[in-house]
Amino acid sequence: MLSCKDATRLLSEAQDRPLTLAEKMQLEIHLAMCRGCRNFKGQIAFLREACKHYIDPAQK
Repeated sequence: MLSCKDATRLLSEAQDRPLTLAEKMQLEIHLAMCRGCRNFKGQIAFLREACKHYIDPAQK
């Protein structure tokens, strides 16, 4: 089973590359049992979406 450290690393890496099937399965099992890592996943998704909408005022 993944540790929280490994799970958060995979969640971060998933932003840059596709995870393997084995990584996805291990991560889903961990997320089903760990509220902290589910929260982290939600925070990453929120930050990613917020960054998409950010406009640098200096570029206007």
